[in-house]
Amino acid sequence: MKYYFLIVGVLCILYYLVLVYHSRKLRSTFAVFWLLTGGVHLLIGCAPFPVYVYAGLLTVCGAGWVCFFVVEMQIISAMFSHQDRRTDCIIILGAQVKGRKITDSLKRRLDRAVRYLRSFPETKVIVSGGKGPGEDIAEADAMGDYLIRCGIDPGRIIRENRSVSTRENLRYSGRYIDPEHDRVGIVTNGFHMYRSLLIAGQEGYKHVYKIPARSNPAFQINYLTREFFAVISVKLNIRPDSSKSNRGKKNEK
Repeated sequence: MKYYFLIVGVLCILYYLVLVYHSRKLRSTFAVFWLLTGGVHLLIGCAPFPVYVYAGLLTVCGAGWVCFFVVEMQIISAMFSHQDRRTDCIIILGAQVKGRKITDSLKRRLDRAVRYLRSFPETKVIVSGGKGPGEDIAEADAMGDYLIRCGIDPGRIIRENRSVSTRENLRYSGRYIDPEHDRVGIVTNGFHMYRSLLIAGQEGYKHVYKIPARSNPAFQINYLTREFFAVISVKLNIRPDSSKSNRGKKNEK
């Protein structure tokens, strides 16, 4: 039974090294979780516990895995089965800006939005995100400028530059539209879509459509695992939305 802990421990450490390699950082987004989890599993696997202790630990781990996979299936399902349709407005949820530079996750959201806006030229767009640590300008301003460079008419762009979390993105953006009656598309990375939909429902949005963007494949497991904890906090209605996945202040890009 101890081999389970040894194998999981080694896999977690290896994945941490993959994240370090791709991000060039020892503490990129959520990466330390894998280092700590791997270390704990290796310690348990090497410890001289009796068989009944390992059996109890495996039972706890099994229950944890069941809960994890149930939530992950909901997260993953929100990444697919969508189709572009005309909306009154789309909201692009912000992500980290390094100085004035658009990071990879945010660029993917913006590029996805550009394709949508070109298909539906009458749809307005709200770029949502305030200014955080390490950012020279508000995320909304960086996003709006990027859309303009991509040929989107400035008159279509509404800049919401106060929010610092997913919940605030949707709450403050709702002041520019009618969340109960308008058809609203949410643009974010696929892994973040399910939580965004949950929060949108809590914030009074009645007609929400998914416009998911892709994310870096090397970080996908990391993102999905982090979202598990964030979704649990939303389901338990724990506020504020402290995980801030939309902002990625320790983003690896």
